[in-house]
Amino acid sequence: MSSAMIITMVLCFAFSISVAVSIGLAAILGLQWQGVNLFELPRQAFLAIDKFPLVAIPFFILAGNLMETGGISRRLVDFAKSIVGGVQGGLPMTCVLTCMIFAAVSGSSVATTFAIGAILIPALIRHGYPRNWAASLQATSAELGVIIPPSIPMILFGVSAEVSIGELFIAGFGPGLFIGFSLMLFVYLYCRWRGWGRQDGDGKLPLASAVQDVAALVGGILAFLLGHFLLGPWIAAGQSQQEFERITDLTGMVCLILYFGVLLALPRTRAALLTRATFALLMPVIILGGIYGGVFTPTEASVAAVFYALLVGLFIYREVRPRDLLPVFKKSVISSAVIMFIIANAGVFAWLIDRAGVPEQIGLWLKGALQSPELFLLGVNVALFIIGMFIETSASIIVLAPILVPVAIHFGIDPVHFGMIMVVNLALGMITPPFGVNLFAACTVAKISLDQIVARLLPFVAVVVACLMVITYFPPLSLTLRDLVYR
Repeated sequence: MSSAMIITMVLCFAFSISVAVSIGLAAILGLQWQGVNLFELPRQAFLAIDKFPLVAIPFFILAGNLMETGGISRRLVDFAKSIVGGVQGGLPMTCVLTCMIFAAVSGSSVATTFAIGAILIPALIRHGYPRNWAASLQATSAELGVIIPPSIPMILFGVSAEVSIGELFIAGFGPGLFIGFSLMLFVYLYCRWRGWGRQDGDGKLPLASAVQDVAALVGGILAFLLGHFLLGPWIAAGQSQQEFERITDLTGMVCLILYFGVLLALPRTRAALLTRATFALLMPVIILGGIYGGVFTPTEASVAAVFYALLVGLFIYREVRPRDLLPVFKKSVISSAVIMFIIANAGVFAWLIDRAGVPEQIGLWLKGALQSPELFLLGVNVALFIIGMFIETSASIIVLAPILVPVAIHFGIDPVHFGMIMVVNLALGMITPPFGVNLFAACTVAKISLDQIVARLLPFVAVVVACLMVITYFPPLSLTLRDLVYR
């Protein structure tokens, strides 16, 4: 049955039928094959998207579109370009670095692809880079959106495997930064080999502008800490614990607002703040600070990202006008609907695969056939890579995590480390055909077909696979920061 479903999908792809419809047709065949009532199709499709963490997807996509329209994404690109744009191949390196920063806001690789790709893919093409190579670079770089926290797949893994989401988030920084810098090194060497990007530094801001942005941001963080840890406790002395925390948080935010209010009131600093990236860089600080400070959950952080992007775009940078909002909302709804439709159909497909006992058989086979931790991890990586090519990342984690985590613990593997392996490996499925959602997003932005991107994609996949092997067999890369914070 499983083979027939996969063959049906492949044939649908060969006839250029859309991915979501191909998965749906394969699922219908599977329902008929197993003798299941077709009314199960809408039920399982609804259950696949009826998950609270998935609420973050449309909000992160909306936040990304608001960042693009409101000038935040462009300023992040300018900031990254002022750091690495001066070297040959600096523009592709800017793409990777911007995605690393944006990943600390979005939690969604698709949102990262649309928000950053809408700016950088046309820029790369204008600088002489092949269109399909630019789309491949953007799709791969956007994968960092689910590796650098906050991350929707990490939330799903934590819920499915009963692992601390906070520990998973902290552990994600090491692998995310490692993959990001590895991609930057690769594109730098590749561009020098191909002779691309000799004019990438044209129009970039000086490095001093990035230093000034960071200095202003650090000043804002210090103002918040002053209010939170010094003024707040003095004001809230004698209050209940809940009231004490509320007052200290509020005092910190007031100090932060007053700090930037003073800078905006001064003519010299005001001009710099309105044209450069300080407020864009403040966005990941607020989102991550809010999550780790317990102010809001990662899903709620997506809503906070929308409100912040709207506030900055309307009232600070003033690049978003009220009449721009309807097209932004429409674009976000369409993008969200496409992704959710794929997830819904993939959920039905995954349910049928699970009902047939395929994941359990894989888990039992791995446990019985691979008798050492090293072989187990190698076998898991091969299996996850293949599974990730055909099943949506969220569905794969929900189905496989409860099966594989106990086996990993049996071999003495830390579940947080194993979570990093699963997330990074299954994130590869976002950039590998046939179900690579990042590829569809990048192809949409670059206005090319999927078959045009595959050949250019292979070197990027090889780099990420090499990084995955290091992450797999060098646990301190994932666990050192976690141990410092939680042990």
